[in-house]
Amino acid sequence: MSERSPAPGGLALVQALVNTVDLESGADSLDTADGRARFGITEGELAQARELRESLRVALLAHAGHPPHRAVTPLGALLAAAPLLLTVAAVDGSAALAPADARTLLSRVAAAVAESLVAGTWIRLKACEAADCHWAYYDRSPAGRGRWCSMQVCGARAKMRRYRAKG
Repeated sequence: MSERSPAPGGLALVQALVNTVDLESGADSLDTADGRARFGITEGELAQARELRESLRVALLAHAGHPPHRAVTPLGALLAAAPLLLTVAAVDGSAALAPADARTLLSRVAAAVAESLVAGTWIRLKACEAADCHWAYYDRSPAGRGRWCSMQVCGARAKMRRYRAKG
């Protein structure tokens, strides 16, 4: 839905996962083999991937100051099952967090969230406030108070609804 550029670093994975379903039409790219392959998940891992997706969406809605769209397993509870490894380079002493098992989507998402916490970018990944959208977008606005994935679509619809309600 959004014309915005992808989120930086590992947050692009989180954004892409959240945006696998179009809430307005109900189309879910995880229903296809190609859609699942994009995230390295099998059909047997589909329920877990969808649970993770919706828990991420709730966190992104919270980043934008919105209530959950539905009851979900708390994201922290899901990510607790994905251990991370701290690596330290012998050459320069630089440290990085990496998924303990890079084959699992949960571990890759946990590493992406941890990386974005360190970078200070996690709070900028948000979900659109439009109830029929909730598309993930990275808020690059100076004040960090973006509300919609697209000002031209969701923002314009919201403003039109408010205008019509006044009439």
